[in-house]
Order: sequence, then structure tokens, then C-alpha cells
Amino acid sequence: MPRMTAARAAVEILKREGVSNAFGVPGAAINPFYAALKAAGGVHHTLARHVEGASHMAEGYTRTHPGNIGVCVGTSGPAGTDMITGLYSAIGDSIPILCITGQAPTAVIHKEDFQAVDISSIARPVTKAATTVLEAAQVPGVFQQAFHLMRSGRPGPVLIDLPLDVQLTEIEFDPETYEPLPVYRPAATRAQIEKAVRMLNASERPLIVAGGGIINADASEPLVEFAELTGTPVVPTLMGWGAIADDHALNAGMVGLQTSHRYGNATFLESDFVLGIGNRWANRHTGKLDVYRRGRTFVHVDIEPTQIGKIFPPDYGIASDAKAALALFVEVAKELKAAGELPDRAAWAASAQERKATLHRRTHFDDVPLKPQRVYEEMNRAFGPETRYVTTIGLSQIAGAQMLHVYQPRHWINCGQAGPLGWTIPAALGVATADPDATVVALSGDYDFQFMLEELAVGAQHRIPYVHVLVNNSYLGLIRQAQRNFDIDFQVNLEFENLNSPELGVYGVDHVKVAEGLGCKAIRVTEPDQLLPAFERAKKLAAEFRVPVIVEAILERVTNIAMSGSDIASVNEFEDLATEPWHAPTEILPLT
Repeated sequence: MPRMTAARAAVEILKREGVSNAFGVPGAAINPFYAALKAAGGVHHTLARHVEGASHMAEGYTRTHPGNIGVCVGTSGPAGTDMITGLYSAIGDSIPILCITGQAPTAVIHKEDFQAVDISSIARPVTKAATTVLEAAQVPGVFQQAFHLMRSGRPGPVLIDLPLDVQLTEIEFDPETYEPLPVYRPAATRAQIEKAVRMLNASERPLIVAGGGIINADASEPLVEFAELTGTPVVPTLMGWGAIADDHALNAGMVGLQTSHRYGNATFLESDFVLGIGNRWANRHTGKLDVYRRGRTFVHVDIEPTQIGKIFPPDYGIASDAKAALALFVEVAKELKAAGELPDRAAWAASAQERKATLHRRTHFDDVPLKPQRVYEEMNRAFGPETRYVTTIGLSQIAGAQMLHVYQPRHWINCGQAGPLGWTIPAALGVATADPDATVVALSGDYDFQFMLEELAVGAQHRIPYVHVLVNNSYLGLIRQAQRNFDIDFQVNLEFENLNSPELGVYGVDHVKVAEGLGCKAIRVTEPDQLLPAFERAKKLAAEFRVPVIVEAILERVTNIAMSGSDIASVNEFEDLATEPWHAPTEILPLT
């Protein structure tokens, strides 16, 4: 039997589980693993500047392609605690990532040894499993089980903590005969799907709500096929955006309190039946449940049985992987169509498209300083349907989701449930690493951008190009808007006069100088006609220099973006609405 260190066995298992990239920061307690990583070859490592950044890079990497599992590596103590935000983000959005941490030797973990912390206990609430391996011979089994858990059922992250002596201990392990464990995913039965389709057929104005589980299951094609067979309009959630192309005739728009379309909310409020697949009924999608549920029948399909009924009891629930369920939905629908037993939904679908062509928000403004709406309008012109957008939270994300367009699954890569500031830069680096030939465009407000600014140096060092659109109003915009309810504007103002960049006025941080100091390229835009040329130049600079390129748009200080604080029937539209076609020239359907 071959003998090797437990650390080497772990690396060999990574390769046989399909891992080709890892992100991390070495340290004394994880150096044996790094030595094995170097000796074994086959896993490309990207050196992060912050271990939380490494965890978000792993998230972005996972989210880019079906089957990807991002890996992040750190040493003991604070490296593990730094990863907790990434683990929370991953479990909230059902994203499998593997965090590997070093640990003090087993004999001194309990003796307050330097950087010895019970990371497995800390991480357990935000992982599917968190294990400190105390016996070297268990390392292969723990890693094998980790990949099984990450892929089975509702996907999610796992943390493995490796004490220094465990990594160095030699064990018997044969990589050539290693096999991954079979993945378990629940699957709907024919009888369950037939019942759900009967309920859909009994309705007059049905909708499908397509959640992030559609994306995770790589089930966009059967979703669209089922929608087309039954003529049912589809509402993608923020995490499911891209499951059906924005310009598809059955895309009804997004629904919610914030990241919603006017036409999406209006169509939902006209519906009488909702089939949710792979969605969480998140509160910013539903708003007040009495408004959301009133007059509607609900069927909920989700891979996690305990998710069904967690937010509200549906009229019927099915525990199933989205792809397995949709295969049966398509099969049943085809049979009913052949028998002439599917209702004609043409008028209902047409009404959804009519709302899509009339209920627009205005994007075309010539104001200086810039209105953010104009930035997204020009982004629609500059970046085509192949673009992979990456963003996390804030008014920039909310407005972007209202006004940008997404045409393919995994082309809106967004941190949905956790929404940590600083997520965007490292996640975009992970996405660009996973798909180096893609047009990757990140979107941040100034505060998100500043949270993990140092990770731009990773893109410069490792030649990871992408375009980062930075909308700068020198404000915590979303929190400022929320503070209106308390009649305050307190501790959300980021403005100051930068002694080294007086040309910025009160906009404070000189992001162009900082980005250039970190080895990247940057362009500042102050007038609307400069936006499109800047985006075009940024794409060329990214291709030429293979580094991140920042386009900073200097916005008006205060803009309130459309949203509701309560329910989807009462969204507050702060800006003028589109009443002429030129008011929203890059909308999917021209204003009629």
C-alpha cells in the first residue's frame, strides 16, 4: 500500500474530486498542506491578500460553472474566523465551497496554544459539516465525506480543520483506487408531478417562480421547455435570474420589494397560481405574506424537505432536485399537450408581455453629476448577452437588478442571502479565474468597493482581467435611504476633501489612484456621454494588460431607488417614470 503524509492524501483526493483551482493564504499551521500542494501539482493556487477574500473567490469560482467546487485554504486561528463570512454567504445561497484550515498540534489545541481556536465549533452553524480531524488515518474519509455532503441534497459548504501533526503523519492511502461517493439528491415521483400539473391546469393565470435551485441544478433548459409547453410565464428570483433569458416571451420580470420590475410585480398581482421551483420565498421577494399569498394557490418544489413550509405552508409541496422534477414536468406536459389537454395560455402570456412593454422606469438622464440610472443604461449598450455580472448588496445592486439584462444562467452572480460588503471584488476574481475568456463585469457602490480593495492586487499579480463598474456617491446609499424612515441621515456620509486629490471635491477616496497603486487600470467618468466610451476602453485595457479595470462613475450624492418597505403592491417610485420610448431606450421591449 502506498504511504504518504495525510496532507498529501488530502491533495490527491482534491484532484480526484475534480478540483483544479484553490485560493488561499499560507501560514505556519497549514504549511505541510502547501508543501503537498506544490509537490503533487495539478491544483493551481491563487494567493489572496485576505483569507475572507479567498473564501469569496472560492464562491465566485463555484458559481460560474455547473460542477465547480471552489476551495479556500488558510492557516490556524484568525484565518479560519476570517472565512466565516464566506461560509455564511455560501450556505445562505446553497453554494458548495470547501474551506481547509490549519490547526495547532492535537496535544496543545486545548492549552491556548498560539492561534489555536475551536474553528469547527465556530463554523458549524454556517456549514453542512465542520470537522477538526484528530486522527491522520481519518483524513481520506473526512475529505471523501466532505465532497459527498457538498454535492448531496441542498448544496453547501464544508470546513475541514487539520492539526499540524495530523498533516505531517504518514498514512497508507492509494490514490489510484480512490472513488468519490455517489451523490444523493431527492427526486419527485410521477404521481407528485401529475398532481402539481393538474393544479396548474385548474388555474387561469399561473406563474412559475424560478429560484436559485434551478441554477444550482443546471436545470434552465427543462425549465424553459416546460414553460413553453404550458405557456406559463416565468418570474426569476434574484438568485434565479438568467434561468430564462430576459428577452424570452415568457419572462415576466422579477418580483419583490427591491430587485423587481414594475411589470413583474404587476403581473404577479394578477396571478392566481404560483409554482415555485428551487426558491426560498425570501422576504425581499415576497414582502408581506398576506399581500403575496392572497388569492393564489401555491405549489413548492425544493431539494430540501425542511424548506417546504418554512416561510408559509404551500397548498402542495414536493421534495425534489429541480432538474429531476422538471424532467417529469416536461414529460407530463408533453403527454397532455399531445392529448389536447393543456389550456391555452396565450392571452395570459400576452398580457404579461404587454405590461413588460409599458411599465418602465426611466433610465435616460443627462444630469451632471450622473444619475445612476444612466450608468446602467450605458452598461446595457456596452456589455452584451454573454456578460457575467457579479455584485453583492446596496443601491448599486438593487438598481442594477432593476435595469440591467441577463440572458443566460450563471451570468448574474450575486450574493443573495448574506450580502456582505466587500464580496464583489474577490468573487469577480473567482469568476474570472473559472472562465478566463468571459466578459466579467463587477458592479459596486463605493463602500462595497472599499471593503476588500486590497484584493485588486491579486488580479494584478495573477493577471486576472475583468471590468469593475464603481458607482460613487460617497454615501452608504441603501442605509441612508432606509434611515428616511427614522428621519435621520446619521453616520452614513463618506464625504471628505482629499488633500491629495482636490479635484474630487467632497468625494473623498481617490479610487483611481488606489487602483493604479494596486497594479490595475482605472478610468473616472463625470459626464453621461463619457460612459459608453469608458466602458469600451475598459474592455480593451482588460484584454491588453490582463488586469482588473475600474470605471468609476461620479454620481449625484443622493438618489432614492424604487423600493417598498412592506409589500409588492406598494413600491415607492421616487424618480419620474418612462412615458416616452427615449426615456428607457435599452429596455427589453420598447415602450408602447
